[in-house]
Amino acid sequence: MTVRVVFMGTPEFAVPTLRQLLHTYNVVGVVTRPDKPKGRSKAPVPSPVKVVAQEAGIPVFQPRTLRTTESQEIIRRWQPDVIVVAAFGLLLPPEVLHIPPHGCLNVHASLLPRWRGAAPVPAAIIAGDEKTGVTIMLMDEGMDTGPILTQEPEPILPEDTTATLTQRLAERGARLLGATLPLWLEGKITPRPQNEHEATYAPMLRKEDGWIRWEEPAELIARKVRAYQPWPTAMTRWQGRLLKILRAHATSEDVQDVPPGTVIAWHEGTAVTTGDGLLVLEEVQLEGKRPVAIDAFLRGARGFIGAQLGG
Repeated sequence: MTVRVVFMGTPEFAVPTLRQLLHTYNVVGVVTRPDKPKGRSKAPVPSPVKVVAQEAGIPVFQPRTLRTTESQEIIRRWQPDVIVVAAFGLLLPPEVLHIPPHGCLNVHASLLPRWRGAAPVPAAIIAGDEKTGVTIMLMDEGMDTGPILTQEPEPILPEDTTATLTQRLAERGARLLGATLPLWLEGKITPRPQNEHEATYAPMLRKEDGWIRWEEPAELIARKVRAYQPWPTAMTRWQGRLLKILRAHATSEDVQDVPPGTVIAWHEGTAVTTGDGLLVLEEVQLEGKRPVAIDAFLRGARGFIGAQLGG
């Protein structure tokens, strides 16, 4: 019997899982978020998942909600044996969860119950976690609260950004789903409930989260610099202009009687004072300019050393 799969996903993270399914199963439909306007022209741009689905000739459905009977009927007509979800962006209502006889499986980018929610990868980096991972979960009505089928850990490297770590987790999640789904369909996996006492949450990032608070410790700011790549990026202000901090590292060395946010010349290079330690700058981008290494930036940034950042 050919297994009929409906896939739900939107960003690049979901693409490896969709490709994995296309190699093995009969993907009868793909559900993704509506095209987003981008750039100055505001022209609608399809999601990465939509692009792959259309290349494969798979029917694509782009609802704004799954809570209408019309949306649910479209999925029901596809007659899925199982629904696979990866970074879709909408909660599935009970009416959808109950459509496939083998349920709805989610590929989640954390070791649940740690970092439930929309932004598990940056949350793990900001928290200083040494590892994260992927979880294949049987979905229920909650936010990443369903029982666990399988998990695999992934180390967080000192240089990892959200972009680099997400890519590795996407590939690992696709492989784990490929190994898990046949066992699940054969009834060889018993779901295990999550421990609610260990649950932590990673809410959706906002643009304003990127603003650097220089009174925070340098180590935390450095983790945020990595966590906010590629979005929203760590930001501050210099001479009234937006300055993005693209790469930086922390040092426990400090200077006395200098307020947080002050740019100083340091033996390691150019640093900014913080609430605890120094943030050594490596790459920055001034509003309207291209990203440059800090040495190149200094050649055209008169008055930067000694400046007070922020505001």
